[in-house]
Amino acid sequence: MKNKLVPVSLITGYLGAGKTTVLNHVLSNQEGYKVAVIVNDIGEVNIDASLIAKGGTVTQKDENLVPLSNGCICCTLKVDLMNQIIELATSGKFDYILIEASGICEPGPIAGTVCMLDGSDPSFNLPAVAYLDSITTVVDAARMADEFGAGKALLEHDLDEEDIENLLIQQIEYCTTIILNKVDDVTPAEKKAVLEVIRALQPEARIIETNYGKVAVKEILSTGYFDYEKTASSAGWLKAMEMEGENSEHLAEEHEAHAEEHEHHEHHDSDNHHEGHHHHHHHHHEEGEAEEYGIATFVYQNVKPFDQLKFENFVFAHWPKEVIRAKGLFWVKEQPNIAFIFEQSGKQKTATDDGDWIAAFPEKEREMILEMNPDLKAAWHPVYGDRMNKLVFIGRGMDKQAIIQALDACIANDK
Repeated sequence: MKNKLVPVSLITGYLGAGKTTVLNHVLSNQEGYKVAVIVNDIGEVNIDASLIAKGGTVTQKDENLVPLSNGCICCTLKVDLMNQIIELATSGKFDYILIEASGICEPGPIAGTVCMLDGSDPSFNLPAVAYLDSITTVVDAARMADEFGAGKALLEHDLDEEDIENLLIQQIEYCTTIILNKVDDVTPAEKKAVLEVIRALQPEARIIETNYGKVAVKEILSTGYFDYEKTASSAGWLKAMEMEGENSEHLAEEHEAHAEEHEHHEHHDSDNHHEGHHHHHHHHHEEGEAEEYGIATFVYQNVKPFDQLKFENFVFAHWPKEVIRAKGLFWVKEQPNIAFIFEQSGKQKTATDDGDWIAAFPEKEREMILEMNPDLKAAWHPVYGDRMNKLVFIGRGMDKQAIIQALDACIANDK
């Protein structure tokens, strides 16, 4: 099937990381590819497009450069992106599409848009014209070392919600390849510290160290690196779950299984999703291996519900600044049927209603699900069922015991 589809590579990274430089290097060394380029910039003037291979393979006047301006392809310009991919892929003029995302784009939604065009899900009723081959995130080593203090600014919680650290974490977590650019501009110790932060957030992606965006074309084009399930489950917080011997399904996808069983209308791998987060180990945490620069992970677990006000007070008034990333499932006594997904990166903290716990399903439906999922049935708590608090923490120099004690203090009284 893929032989008939045009491969797509996505290049992401924060403003000034060197995305356009990487793109130009690839375009100047195409090795026989006929590449179309989609460039996304926020604003009425597409600055990035004006810099693409001027005098080289592509210029803004050429038909193989498509600027998508004044909006973001991960949100407001999704349909435009899809239409442009379809147009380029069906033109017969190109055998590859490169997308340079805006510095403020999250890669996950863009990946989802491209994957809708690979023909794997006929319910989308879209032409099968392209598939996602790779996602490359460009990280500026010098900026990380200088402005971020070798990643330390990812630990700050006083920046704007929509500022650098949140986007950078999203971009590092969801990719197949990381290009650590400008490595000659940092000391060996600074580079090691940056790499520790990157590896804690994304332990699976390939890391290429370079200067001036120079990377081999084979690392960007026709890599075969992207796999939807593997990429979605490659983030560091998910690997922390794996260390407990659990299945490595994406938490959000796992819990979608509740809705899938209940409503029977989702299309993503419904046979396997129930197994992952139901293995209740009734202890508080498992600690990841401490790294040279103090980066560590641990998982907090407790089957008893949080008191909503106490948990909110901890999150918004007493959150430890050493935490880089936190994510997981939790429940509160005040709304016992609802499974919430908690997510933190930088200052941004969110709790999303992810539907009902299986324990809240009607008895007949609940029993049917348990019979179909023996692992879930074996791990079922006699009082709480599949309800649980399970939160992964990644950070540098965290006081693990203090965080555990603070969360234990959020547990609701029995009465």
